[in-house]
Amino acid sequence: MRAAGGGALAAAAAVTAVALAVAAWRRARPVREVLFFPSRPCCIEALLAEAAEPGAPARPCPCPLPSGDTALSRLVRRLLSARRSLDLCLFSFSCPQLARAVQLLHRRGVRVRLVTDAQYMGLHGSQIGRLRHAGIQVRHDQHSGYMHHKFAIVDRRMLITGSLNWTAQAIQSNRENVLVVEDAEYVKAFQDEFERIWEEYNPANYSFFP
Repeated sequence: MRAAGGGALAAAAAVTAVALAVAAWRRARPVREVLFFPSRPCCIEALLAEAAEPGAPARPCPCPLPSGDTALSRLVRRLLSARRSLDLCLFSFSCPQLARAVQLLHRRGVRVRLVTDAQYMGLHGSQIGRLRHAGIQVRHDQHSGYMHHKFAIVDRRMLITGSLNWTAQAIQSNRENVLVVEDAEYVKAFQDEFERIWEEYNPANYSFFP
């Protein structure tokens, strides 16, 4: 009986070890995700509250929107995973929900830098002024061509890019795509492009007179 009991314990330990190994493998797998828009309307208050106060009791939201899994909620989750840095290179940014997520990261101590297009940053509904007022670093172009990039880099390890402008119109109505990948080669290429543009758009380099 004692031998049988020992065998059962060994089998249970082996099953547990396999389960832990599988869980670790899943955690270690690089992110590979494609999001398609338009996204169903959803409430992201619970996501923002959890990011602001991890472990705090969930508070019901009075809005009538569902809080299910959508393209928008997945995008917000990826952004909120930032722990050290978030670099944004966006043509147009007027989505309040995404702006709140970015502000939350800034308040949490994440270094946020934003590059945007000069002609679109001042349009009605743009969130750029609000982000600047919150203390987030913003730089923009100073020439006639559009700064038309649409990408984000989370912690210098995860790339978020695609056709999506960060606007309510694009998120709720347009056929758009977003690719989320953890691939060092692609991340480096986009990070290098961001750093190049960030330096080019340094206000110290602006020229106001011929």
